Amino acid sequence: MRNPKLDRLLLQLENYSECWKQFNRYLNQARTKRFEPEDETQFLEVKTVLTQELEMILAAVECTMPTRDDVLALIGNAPSLRYLSEQGEGNLRGMENQWHKIYIAWQSLLGQLKVRQRQLDSRSRLTGFLARDKS
Repeated sequence: MRNPKLDRLLLQLENYSECWKQFNRYLNQARTKRFEPEDETQFLEVKTVLTQELEMILAAVECTMPTRDDVLALIGNAPSLRYLSEQGEGNLRGMENQWHKIYIAWQSLLGQLKVRQRQLDSRSRLTGFLARDKS
């Protein structure tokens, strides 16, 4: 038997992970200094989703990594693509490193939740098998 709350949380985290990938693409785009005003708008949208979904995810699941402060610090240190494009290579590498640590932490949490989902599925199949065996 599937757990609908867990299924929704997994889907939410998978979508959230895609937003983190977009954030990294924008970091790389700023490095090349090739972006348009609409890219700035889309970057702001990605940061909005990352910030709002962070709160929803943290309300649904207890996790120690990444921390809210880590995520908000990275997002706060990237006010715009223009700002990022003016940063030195060392600063951009530091942000990329911070992004990577956060991204890996989200992937780890996603993996843990998938394990939980599989365990629930296994128990459901076992319960169903035992119920059929008794009849």
